[in-house]
Amino acid sequence: MSMDIKEIIQPENLVYQKPELLNDTPMHYCPGCSHGVVHKLISEVIADMDMADKTVGVSPVGCAVFAYKYIDIDWQEAAHGRAPAVATAVKRLWPDRLVFTYQGDGDLACIGTAETIHALNRGENITIVFINNAIYGMTGGQMAPTTLLGMKTATCPYGRDAKLHGYPLKIADLAAQLQGTCYVTRQSVHSVAAINKAKRALRKAFEYNMAGKGSCLVEMVSTCNSGWKLSPAKANKWMEENMFPFYHIGDLKDTPANNNQ
Repeated sequence: MSMDIKEIIQPENLVYQKPELLNDTPMHYCPGCSHGVVHKLISEVIADMDMADKTVGVSPVGCAVFAYKYIDIDWQEAAHGRAPAVATAVKRLWPDRLVFTYQGDGDLACIGTAETIHALNRGENITIVFINNAIYGMTGGQMAPTTLLGMKTATCPYGRDAKLHGYPLKIADLAAQLQGTCYVTRQSVHSVAAINKAKRALRKAFEYNMAGKGSCLVEMVSTCNSGWKLSPAKANKWMEENMFPFYHIGDLKDTPANNNQ
């Protein structure tokens, strides 16, 4: 006796489905890239908060440039590194909107350092989602401000040398020291447990923004298996063994009091 599939799979048995705000456009990201997982989490959180019609994302250049093709919300494109400045304008014009930027480490921590630091220090009610894979992923795997000491890239083939290249920049640690920030956290999406924590972190940041508590930075320590020349599984392992000891996972600042009063 055959049964209709709808009779077998009841709504109460559903444990996973594609987020309603993720459209059907095939993603351009490399297999194993962390971007797709973070897109999923952002989509889920916005839907859970019932803010789809009142959310504006800002994407600049780099691998994150096409975020607007995948998440069905309003988007604004920004010049290289200027996403926090654009997000500031959007939030001030529409204070009832949920506004966030989506940026890689080359964009945010290099050419956009000034915009990032000053937007956070002013306490703008925006969230900066920061994808840190320690490399310029889209443009050929060059050294980024976040590249670890000793890490080899296209522009430091013998490894990053502090005397020659300086030290890796810990953006989240800097952000946590600023008076305008209310929530700064460093997460990852390399496992189911980590994904769940990252989702909760995004939800908290977005809620703090809507409550007018100040600026939030959610850093995602991520992989770039293509730039690192590793398989997705080996890239995750390399990240755990090398990036996590330097970029410690967890909350760096959580100040629910309103910083703007």
